[in-house]
Amino acid sequence: MAQELTRGVWLLELGFPVFGANAFLVDDGEVTLVDAGLPWFGVRRELRDAGYEVADIDRVLVTHYDIDHVGGLRNLSNLDAPVFVGQRDADLLSGTYDPPLFHHKGAFHRLARVLVPIPERFEILPLEDGAEIGGFTAYHTPGHNPGHTVYVHDDLGVGLVGDLVWERDGALTPPEWWDSYDTHEIRRSIRRFAGLVPTIDVLCMGHGTPIPRGGSDALSNLVRRL
Repeated sequence: MAQELTRGVWLLELGFPVFGANAFLVDDGEVTLVDAGLPWFGVRRELRDAGYEVADIDRVLVTHYDIDHVGGLRNLSNLDAPVFVGQRDADLLSGTYDPPLFHHKGAFHRLARVLVPIPERFEILPLEDGAEIGGFTAYHTPGHNPGHTVYVHDDLGVGLVGDLVWERDGALTPPEWWDSYDTHEIRRSIRRFAGLVPTIDVLCMGHGTPIPRGGSDALSNLVRRL
């Protein structure tokens, strides 16, 4: 069931706690969908629960190319909006970059592109670090994926961080090695991001319960433990 975290920011819960991912909808006068969940769960239903239809979406921001974050795009057949994604993951998504075959996640991505292809009709727009899209700023945070990107909306005080961090039992943690390309690079990205961004109140991650206040403090606490 969709949940409004703060004015204009909705959590879309797609799947089950151990098998699924969060997506988010931000309405600041333009409607932005951030990630789309797995292909087998109801992103359309969650949108309607929040009071929106697919036709209302002005843009999609993708944090990274993993099935549980982009698979739901397959269910948005009438989406007429650009899909933004970090450059390296845009290459993964489009097939112009082949990840390493003899790497656990690279092999998985090769398989995922065959089993759950993203329809070619979508307009995929690659992003560089620091790009501004409407009220959002994009930050390149590699490690979990080569092109992992997080989005900060300064005016709303919201950070949408995908799998840069996970939430467990009220605390933040880096993603596990088995679901990442480079855990050392993840830690570097967490430190860099925490040091770069302005104050974040609401912290929205792909897995776990969003932090509705004190997001920057939670990130700082994690950095001290790394």
